[in-house]
Amino acid sequence: MMGHEMEEKLPHRNGGDFPIAVSRMEDIGSLIQQVRKSQGMTQLDIAGLGGVGNRFIVDLEKGKKTVQMQKAMDILALLGLEVVIRKKGKS
Repeated sequence: MMGHEMEEKLPHRNGGDFPIAVSRMEDIGSLIQQVRKSQGMTQLDIAGLGGVGNRFIVDLEKGKKTVQMQKAMDILALLGLEVVIRKKGKS
């Protein structure tokens, strides 16, 4: 996202576009669910493609705070998403 001249803009449930700042696992889970659905995939589809169990996807989309970070990052990448870390308030 950061450093790219053009960024894909995707709508999210709050009416805005990506990129957006998130600070809670619930926000990340909700975004993952929305992007998955927009790509026409089921939780089972993503679990199979990502090499994780369906329970992991369910927990991830619900914002469970104790999910394994690397697995979550792998699912984000599978959906075409990435994490960018920056200081708060910076664009």
